[in-house]
Amino acid sequence: MITIKTSEEIEILRAGGRRHAEILNELAKRAIAGVSTNELNTWAIGLLDEGGDYPAFLGYTPDGAKRSYPAALCVSINDEIVHGIPNENPRILKEGDVVSLDLGLSHKGMITDSAMTLGVGKISPEEKRLIKATREALGAGILAARAGNSVGDIGFAIENVAKKYGLKSAEGLSGHGVGYEVHEDPYVPNAGMPGSGPKLKAGMVLAIEPMFVLGKGDIVLSKDGYTYHTKDGQKAAHFEHTIAITNGAPIILTAL
Repeated sequence: MITIKTSEEIEILRAGGRRHAEILNELAKRAIAGVSTNELNTWAIGLLDEGGDYPAFLGYTPDGAKRSYPAALCVSINDEIVHGIPNENPRILKEGDVVSLDLGLSHKGMITDSAMTLGVGKISPEEKRLIKATREALGAGILAARAGNSVGDIGFAIENVAKKYGLKSAEGLSGHGVGYEVHEDPYVPNAGMPGSGPKLKAGMVLAIEPMFVLGKGDIVLSKDGYTYHTKDGQKAAHFEHTIAITNGAPIILTAL
């Protein structure tokens, strides 16, 4: 069921989202060569605690999962697309890694979701282009997220950016509604036809999250039950914002 958030709830999400952006930006600064994924997770928990907020991913069990997610942060490296677990068999970041950080934050019971991808030290021009394209696709998807449009319009906008750069989206991975829970209706595709799918209405809150890959879009789920990899081992990038649909331009809730 698609839920409509009240103006008061959206203000709570906006306040939490601002803190969310601050934390994610701080973690990005700390994601340098020699740092472990477990350190990033520990820092995320500490930064959330400083503001009296809660890690929305920690202990969350998505539909179909065999266990709850064991960390506050997702850290996905190189061919890992999303949901990399940072505190089980932690890894050390190294020069040339492409790293995605994905954080869920619960503020006064309302949840925001946001992600970004960065290069550790020097990365290749091709990898820089991948990151640029995925960030651009997020912006295009947000611009299409207007009342009266549909989720298909968001997917179409994201898909057009992928085509522009000659990239593929990770097959089967998408955005979603968010706010009361980490994952809510509707499904927000990263490819689609204009006008298809549920119509957007003021008060809907969505997590829009393009995930582009350098190779083919085929994906595989690792034995940990959470981490999705590219099947061909090519690198991936992931950007995400939580937004609110209004009667005008969308509000990016997870922005400073």
